[in-house]
Amino acid sequence: MTELGRAATEHAIDVPGAAGTPLTLSWGAATDVGRRRDHNEDSYLVGAPFFVVADGMGGHLAGDRASDAVVRRLDQVTTGEFTSRQDIQRALLLATADIERAAGGNALGAGTTVTGVALVATHGQPAALVFNVGDSRTYRIESGALRRVTVDHSVVQEMVDAGLLRAEDAEQHPDSNVITRAVGFGEPPEPDWWTLPLRAGDRYVVCSDGLTKELGDVGIARIAARVPTAQALAERLVGDAVVAGGRDNVTVVVVQVDGAPEDPDVEDTLPRL
Repeated sequence: MTELGRAATEHAIDVPGAAGTPLTLSWGAATDVGRRRDHNEDSYLVGAPFFVVADGMGGHLAGDRASDAVVRRLDQVTTGEFTSRQDIQRALLLATADIERAAGGNALGAGTTVTGVALVATHGQPAALVFNVGDSRTYRIESGALRRVTVDHSVVQEMVDAGLLRAEDAEQHPDSNVITRAVGFGEPPEPDWWTLPLRAGDRYVVCSDGLTKELGDVGIARIAARVPTAQALAERLVGDAVVAGGRDNVTVVVVQVDGAPEDPDVEDTLPRL
């Protein structure tokens, strides 16, 4: 397990090319090994421009090294408080090589999921670039309503998309842990991307599947509605997931937009029903 960064409240960020209102964020993070695992293979990174969770996979601590490689490479790739899609892709490629070396002679190989929010800015306007590989998830809470941004790269998600499985039955399916994309295992990373406007009052919840498999979307939304601050929400979600069963490592990062410039021209690629 690797924890990079620390909680912050009302952190003001000057946006390149913008005059006037800065981007102001609060964030927090929490993690727990859970009740059934002997070590924590999750890692996280918090601090502008990245708010990321990685969930490692592989025997003999290879999963731990895989998630560590991803968050460390992301931490190294950008020197300022904004980044780019190209920087993220480059970091994931470097992490893939690191993971291959770390796996060594492990016959199972090693890999990790990764998802999160990256701060980007175009023409003086900040935005959230959400990216995802695997079945860890990023949610957005807008006007009090929680909506999942990312789409799981998993066998059960493909079954749901094909109409072969109901979404509410996916978590109980015997193949619910089988993912179809990861960073590592000798394959080039293939992230999905979404560009979202950063609006005052919005919150983002980034988490490993140890949270979603215990609480589900409804449980996450119910708790988020009652807990007002980023660090407190991260700790509460992790604690409740452990109480609910703690069958896996649980990691949560929360980012809260306290203030932001107006965003009339930022494209919102969040899937709509």
